[in-house]
Amino acid sequence: MEEKYNSNFPDIPYLRDQAKKRIPKFAFEYLDGGCNAEINLRRNTDEIREVQLKPYYLRDYQGISMKTTLFGKEYAAPFGIAPIGLQGLMWPKASEILAKAAFEHNIPYILSTVATASIETIGEITEGSAWFQLYHPKEPELRDKLIQRVTDAKYPVLVILSDVPTFGYRSREIINGLSIPPRMTARNILQIMTRPRWAIETLIAGQPEFKTLKPYMPKGLNLKHLGLFMNNTFSGRLNLERIKPIRDKWKGKLVLKGVVSEEDTQKAIELGLDGIIVSNHGGRQLDAGESTIKPLANIAEKYKNQIKIMMDSGIRTGPDIASSLASGAEFTFLGRSFMYGVAALGKEGGNHTISILKRQLRQVMEQLCCENVANLSNHLIDLKNKA
Repeated sequence: MEEKYNSNFPDIPYLRDQAKKRIPKFAFEYLDGGCNAEINLRRNTDEIREVQLKPYYLRDYQGISMKTTLFGKEYAAPFGIAPIGLQGLMWPKASEILAKAAFEHNIPYILSTVATASIETIGEITEGSAWFQLYHPKEPELRDKLIQRVTDAKYPVLVILSDVPTFGYRSREIINGLSIPPRMTARNILQIMTRPRWAIETLIAGQPEFKTLKPYMPKGLNLKHLGLFMNNTFSGRLNLERIKPIRDKWKGKLVLKGVVSEEDTQKAIELGLDGIIVSNHGGRQLDAGESTIKPLANIAEKYKNQIKIMMDSGIRTGPDIASSLASGAEFTFLGRSFMYGVAALGKEGGNHTISILKRQLRQVMEQLCCENVANLSNHLIDLKNKA
């Protein structure tokens, strides 16, 4: 894949700044914010950056490879695009843009149940290589219909979400009218008027919709009734009895996302799941919780050879990816970084963001003299024992 790199935006903070200038405030704050005082939002990234890595300069070094095999498929890099709901709110056709970029670069893209593109559309764009994150329906009938659509679209991996038993308390979303049920205010309309490019692109693309869920929604829902539909249709609270029928029905790889404890990891193994994603929903659910990097290290030490261990939340850059892999993750996912890229650069944003992350990760590995991503753990400095 030929990388399309824009030197005017050489890293993720530049993309974030540009995204903030290009999209309405309510959309940016939905993307950028966390819950309550946003303590865990900051803790996630801050504690990843406390990780220290050791270079070995005098080794017989043969060059690096970022290729990573996961669930029998070789990917070009050890990172993918995490699921994000309402992607089309932040930039029109964002789901399609990111899925296409992921496919072209041979990295995984995870489609959320509440994204703004359908299972079938993303399946076509990625030629059946995307993953799907299932937000658990209350009724088994809808659950089975969604799983069948994912099967028919030939998705290889189903991700079930465990870390949203209740909606996070997000003050900025409440002020901006993006709570459940959502509302559009005069304040939001004024913000749209100051972002004409976003407004024009949204007008062309059409109002964002939950495309995967559209067949199950009554026609003509206004925003208030849409919120009520979501509340009445889905329950994010998982338990063993809800997971068992999914494992029985789904024949592909099954991953549990939102794991932050050894206890839940053990249960995932007992249920026959293939992988976990250590995640706290990007700091959007529990402010008083741990950062993801802390439980990752303990989980990896105890369970690494029993289940595939991946991680998201707080990872923003190539160095963050390296630190997460060195700490025990076998693969990583990023969400906000990719959305900053698309909001900043539109159709080129996905490609450019992947190019940034590849370049940054390559530089770190070359500096460490680390030839492949599986060896990054050998460069981890154990700060607990160092003192």
